[in-house]
Formats: sequence, structure tokens, C-alpha cells
Amino acid sequence: MGENRAMTTMCAAIRERYGPPEVVHVAELERPEPVDDQLLVRVGAASVNRGDLDGIRAKPSIVRGFMGLRAPRNHRIGLDVAGTVDAAGPAATRFKPGDRVFADLFNVGQGSFAEYVAAPERAFEAIPDDWTFEQAATLPHAAILAVQGLRRRDGRTVQPGERVLVDGASGNVGPFAIQVAKAFGGEVTGTARAEKLEFVRSLGADHVVDFTSVDYTTTGERYDWIIDTDSHHPILDVRRALRPGGTYVTLGGWLRQIVAAVTIGPVMSAATGRSAGLMLWWKPFAHDDVKTLKRLIAEGKVTPIIDRRYPLDDIVAALRWVDDGNARGKVIVLP
Repeated sequence: MGENRAMTTMCAAIRERYGPPEVVHVAELERPEPVDDQLLVRVGAASVNRGDLDGIRAKPSIVRGFMGLRAPRNHRIGLDVAGTVDAAGPAATRFKPGDRVFADLFNVGQGSFAEYVAAPERAFEAIPDDWTFEQAATLPHAAILAVQGLRRRDGRTVQPGERVLVDGASGNVGPFAIQVAKAFGGEVTGTARAEKLEFVRSLGADHVVDFTSVDYTTTGERYDWIIDTDSHHPILDVRRALRPGGTYVTLGGWLRQIVAAVTIGPVMSAATGRSAGLMLWWKPFAHDDVKTLKRLIAEGKVTPIIDRRYPLDDIVAALRWVDDGNARGKVIVLP
């Protein structure tokens, strides 16, 4: 009886309230059964994103209106997943048991910090044969944000010779953004703390800036593209660092800066010809962008960078490492 019970349960990281990484703990849950077009995937690897931490804290606070005002309605956490299809629902047609798949679970319930996860098969893409689960798990959320953050709503991307600044270049999205911008032919500057500048150079950045001592908006340097992974600069200050016709995109950050990007950004764009604002056109794990990533990786132009690996039982330590700004690249969680 105990053995049968064990076969129907799994370990998963959950949280019942908002707060720092320490509110997360590992619990024994019922293993999901795939229904309709769902796949049940045995997790091979997951990775930590800044988005995971924002969800745990409900940051910015306005997201509580969607997640639950006093406590999260969904206790599961984890966006990036790579693993093997264990079972498929009766309406699933693209994948079968044994197939290797990866996904960003942002729109389908999350829950990648677990031994198993179930989600609609439309959320998944096939993992190339020469990728490991760990490599695949680094990509779905952060790398797609990097690709889309370097493409304007009208489809224009970085052109050869254009100057690109990646603000926050050493963590989750930044390392991918540097490599993608270089692959497009950009001249790239990356900002990071002093102790991470050599790491940023190793990613291919042509120039580096220590953001703890230098405010890039005051140096007089001008850029064609600025991708801000965690905005802390007023958008009107950022305008000074943009060339005519330049593009500034923020992926998140302080609430005040997000509100300004949504409200002031469009006005500034119309008045100055410099495109600026929050990346509202983000499409999680968009199929065409996954194809682009696969191509860039196959060509050797983008390489997933893994900083550390943690077992699922040490999920709090993994989250804390990223939350404290220590990570150089992606942090992997292994079930």
C-alpha cells in the first residue's frame, strides 16, 4: 500500500504566502494525471528566473490582483522546464512518451520546481538531440525575453554596427541578450557589478560598465538599443543615452519605473522619435523565437551559461543565490 502511494505522489516546491525565498518549501503532492491534450513530463532540469522571485514576492504589488490579494491562489512555482514525456493525454498528438521536451510554463500554471509537471502540449517544444536537459532548461524564459527585447514591435531588430547597451548583463536575461546582440552584428556594452565585469566580457561584450560607480545615462555615450533587464533609471534620464531613432526596452524593475515606461514611454516615443517603453508585446516561448534560438545555438553564436546547480531540496538556496544578485548566468534546479 505504501509503495502504491509513493508511485502516485511527487516532491514539488510550493509557497502558501508571499515573501522572500524562505517562504518556499518542498512538499509531497499528488502526481498530476494528464487530461485532454496535456503531457505529463518527468522533470530533468529546471532553472531559476527573476520572474520566479517576482512571483514569490508578488512584485510589483499590482500583480496581486491577478495572483491573489492576500495569498497566492497557485502554490506551485517554477517557469523553465526540460524533461521527458512520461504520459500523454488522449487528445495529445505532437508528442509521445519518451520524447524530450522543454517549455516556459508562465501561462500554463508554472510548477517546474518538481519531479513531474503536467501542461498542455502546445506549451512544449522538442529538445534537439545534442542538448542536455540542463542546457534546454536555461532557455525558455530568459533567452526568449532576450530575443524579443532586441526586436521592436514593428519587427525591426539590431542591425550590424549598431550600438547596444545591456543593462544588467550578468544574470538571467543579460548573458543571452549580449550573445544575441553580437550575433546580429551589434557593438555591445554590458553593465554589471565590478566583480562580474570579466564574466560579461567573456560573453562577448565589447565594452563593460560598473553600474555601482557609473550611471550610463550621464556619461554622454549614445546607443541605438538599450535593453534594461531590471529598470532602476527614470525613463527621462534614459532618453539622454539614446541616439535619434534609438530603442529603449525595459523588461521590469521598480514599480515607479514600470509605470513611467507604460505612461511616459509612448509620449516620449511620439515626441522624440526614440522608441521607449515596457515590453508589452512579449509572447512567452513563441515558436518562431524558439526556432531562432535553436539556429543561433547550432551556429555556435549563443551558448547557455550555467552558474550553479542545486538539488530540489535546496530550492531556497537556489532562489536566494539569484535573489542576492550572485548568479553569473543561469542557476539549475535538479529533481
